[in-house]
Amino acid sequence: MERPAPDTVQPPVTRWGVFFRLVGVLAISAIGLVSVPDHWHGAWLAVDIALGLVALVLVWWRRRWPLGIALATGALGALSGLAAGPAVLAAVSMATRRVYWQVGVLAVFTVAGGQFFTTMQPDDGDPWWVDLLINAVVTAGVLGWGMYIGSRRELVWTLRQRAERAEAEQELRMAQARSNERSRIAREMHDVLAHRISQISMQAGALGFRSDLDADELRANATVIRDLANEALTDLRGVLGVLRDPGTGELAHAPQPTWSDLPSLVDHAREAGLHVVLTDRLPLDAPVPDVVGRTLYRIVQEGITNAGKHAPGAVVRIEVSGSPEEGVDIVLRNPLGFGPTRTPGSGLGLIGLTERAELRGGRLEGRREGQQFVLHGWIPWAA
Repeated sequence: MERPAPDTVQPPVTRWGVFFRLVGVLAISAIGLVSVPDHWHGAWLAVDIALGLVALVLVWWRRRWPLGIALATGALGALSGLAAGPAVLAAVSMATRRVYWQVGVLAVFTVAGGQFFTTMQPDDGDPWWVDLLINAVVTAGVLGWGMYIGSRRELVWTLRQRAERAEAEQELRMAQARSNERSRIAREMHDVLAHRISQISMQAGALGFRSDLDADELRANATVIRDLANEALTDLRGVLGVLRDPGTGELAHAPQPTWSDLPSLVDHAREAGLHVVLTDRLPLDAPVPDVVGRTLYRIVQEGITNAGKHAPGAVVRIEVSGSPEEGVDIVLRNPLGFGPTRTPGSGLGLIGLTERAELRGGRLEGRREGQQFVLHGWIPWAA
């Protein structure tokens, strides 16, 4: 993280902060006033107090013009003992910005001003270099304290920014996780329910056109519709079970078909009146991985559903081939239907299946070949 601007890390001054700063300024000014030369009295003392009051007023704008106010109060401190307090506060405030060239300029100026103030006092017997050393040590202490405060402010600001950024990233990750979970649930609902509801729609539509059925045949068809509706409800409960258990955080029951469940899917489609021809050329000695089988199951399910919607009564041919080295190749073919379908659809089934295949490292495409619709997919064996 880059170093923040000095104005960014400065906290607002509270009432208690103003009070403590004022107390410190007055205490230092009192010490400076006591050190005023004895021969300063009358007009000279009035000038000292006046300059000190000017410095006390100027120091309130130390954050707006930090270097200018620090130099101005430092110059006043070279002539007035009462201005020592505002000069120290302005110097500390400027040093908190940690602009090193400004700190260096102020340090030289402050030492020179302190040395000038010292030479104006009566001779106390100390050599000039002792006074210079004392001024240099005091100046280093004042500016060093200000730089320490500035460093601490930057550290606190940086930690706060990191915490806020971490919270924002955590909220973003949670939002993305929720969005992914919703997309996954929506995809499962489409894959599972669209097939069942399409079968129910076809069975009910057939009953609406058949006028030659007797009571037993009507009851048999109604039983088929009831069974399909019950299966849809069961699948819906399973889809809702995709939500995680609030206690353990683990997935609850969810519909997870595999390649071994494909014959049952084909049998249900045939019972619903579809003509499905399945050709399985996968090796018998190499079981299909569950994640691969689940994706293949969903592709076949969507292909059967679309054929039932758009080409009812047509023959759906399914060919599956491949090996662990080559991956699994799956092709579904069915003749194009005549006219629009009566069963509504969202048009998102193939899009969702394409995304599912790509997530497994494979591909899926639907295309028209003459008078046939072809759904062709490839899934790597170890997906």
